[in-house]
Amino acid sequence: MMKMKLKINTSYFYILPALIFLASISFYPLIRTIYLSFTKYDLSLGAKNPEFIGLKNYLTLISDENFITSLQATIILTFTTVTAECAIGLIMALVLNENFRGRGVLRTILLLPWGIPAVVEGQMWRYLFNDQFGAVNDLLYRLGIISSYKAWLAEPNTAILAIIVAETWATSIFVGLILLGGLQSIPEELYDAAKVDGAGRWRRFISVTFPLLKAPFVVALVFRTNQAFFMFDVVYVMTGGGPGGSTRTLAVYAYDTYFYYLNFGYGATLAVIHFTLGLIIALIYLRIMRIRLE
Repeated sequence: MMKMKLKINTSYFYILPALIFLASISFYPLIRTIYLSFTKYDLSLGAKNPEFIGLKNYLTLISDENFITSLQATIILTFTTVTAECAIGLIMALVLNENFRGRGVLRTILLLPWGIPAVVEGQMWRYLFNDQFGAVNDLLYRLGIISSYKAWLAEPNTAILAIIVAETWATSIFVGLILLGGLQSIPEELYDAAKVDGAGRWRRFISVTFPLLKAPFVVALVFRTNQAFFMFDVVYVMTGGGPGGSTRTLAVYAYDTYFYYLNFGYGATLAVIHFTLGLIIALIYLRIMRIRLE
């Protein structure tokens, strides 16, 4: 009778501690959140244990005006910031791709906003837009653009504009670096051939540069849309979701419901919906990327 030797791949034992650690900090909270989304668990009402209620929390979302306004604010902030970042990032990439003295220094300076923590960034811009001693008011007043200091963060339209400016300022260089990598991978021979054919700078950009930037452009869109859709830090520090909930994103609404109002069941529902919508957007972008690369 032949003896069968069981071969065990010992490499799995080396990564087992890391897998257990990742599961404990990622998978368990995710499963727990999904479970709580099907329960009524409101500590503000004295609940001691979760009570299973099925899809009632999800059905409540349909008539929840705060959820609708938060979703609208999230979509507006995501669309405007990503659009502005892509436009400014493309300009940055085109400039940094040119050969000129001090290009390395300029790249370093432009990287600084991206390296600032989001909380510090939000606090900095909150002071810049301050209605009494903010530098934005002082600059615009000196230039004659405004006749008196304006409370930027106290009005719905200007508050969301301030967040767009802050987020665009910090992350445009991220898009620029991705596009710069794409620009540097374009063979110089293509530009030489276009020049021989009499193509000017604009024609070379339309016929050579832009078509070959589609792949890195979609990559930048995927990353930035996903990050912007889950925007929390800058919004929470600058406005806290105000005034009147005009800048309250889904992330801020879920956070307030869960940790401020202690409604764990409904807060978990908001978090699950937020995660699901973000996942759908990411899958759509990945599908677009796959089509572009085929």
